[in-house]
Amino acid sequence: MQRRPPPPRAPLAWDDVRLFLALSRARTLGAAAAALGVDASTMSRRLSALEEALATTLFDRGRDGIRPTKAAEDLRPAAEEIEEAMLRFAAATDGLEREVAGWVRMTCPPDAAEVLVVPLLGELLAAHPKLRVELDPGEAVRDLARREADLALRTVRPRSGDLIVVRLGAVRWIAAAAPALARQLGPLRAWTEAPWVGWGERLAHVAPARWLAAHLRDDEPAVRSDSFRVQLAAIAEGLGVGLVPAPTARHFGLVPVATSARLRKEREDWPTDELFLVTHRALREVPRVRVLWELLLARASEWNEPGPRAR
Repeated sequence: MQRRPPPPRAPLAWDDVRLFLALSRARTLGAAAAALGVDASTMSRRLSALEEALATTLFDRGRDGIRPTKAAEDLRPAAEEIEEAMLRFAAATDGLEREVAGWVRMTCPPDAAEVLVVPLLGELLAAHPKLRVELDPGEAVRDLARREADLALRTVRPRSGDLIVVRLGAVRWIAAAAPALARQLGPLRAWTEAPWVGWGERLAHVAPARWLAAHLRDDEPAVRSDSFRVQLAAIAEGLGVGLVPAPTARHFGLVPVATSARLRKEREDWPTDELFLVTHRALREVPRVRVLWELLLARASEWNEPGPRAR
């Protein structure tokens, strides 16, 4: 007949380890009880319960006090390691961020940094003077899972990683020009009636570049560059019309180009970028990250333009 295995032992609590160490370091139950802030009878009952749970005698009780058994001496090094770990844990909790201070790193497309984020920083830093902001305005996608950045604004929704992703809305691209050129052109009857500022071959795959290629057909842009900042400079100088996100056009003093009725339907095909705010799940409630996250959410409606959603 097979013997039944003993029932699983309940895991020890930290309070049991503290009790054991207090008894190991004291000569009497009363002294150990005083160290833990309990009375001697409570200490005696808890010791009996611990010995019963471990199925061994830990301390011999005598008229002169208590004395650790061989079992207690064997257990003491492990108990002291647990105590050290708990002290390190407590010290680590003391170092947790509780105020809005230090560096928060954000990565986003260059124009988003200049047009959407920088205008909010005065308000943010005035409210939180110990906060510091590092902006990484680049085309490279930083790995939030590896903490290469704390926050990101992206136009493509991330599909992997332990990330929190919130859709902020959609930003529509429009045909925009310097005010003087827009007045000079008047309502366009064909897209080819205007000089254009466009994209180079390296970024010919992006949505605004594909729109231009489809509607200009064999006409070449007057100026092209894979640097969007260079494109904006060329448009502001009046060198041509360009496709520009609507908030960016407003920021740089550009105006929408008027079109005739026959082109209005084709305007519905202007690209629309979705904007996603992203952070690592572990950072969402960190104060320096939380305040920038919440401000971006609160102000996102100012960036959205009426128009078709991205398909």
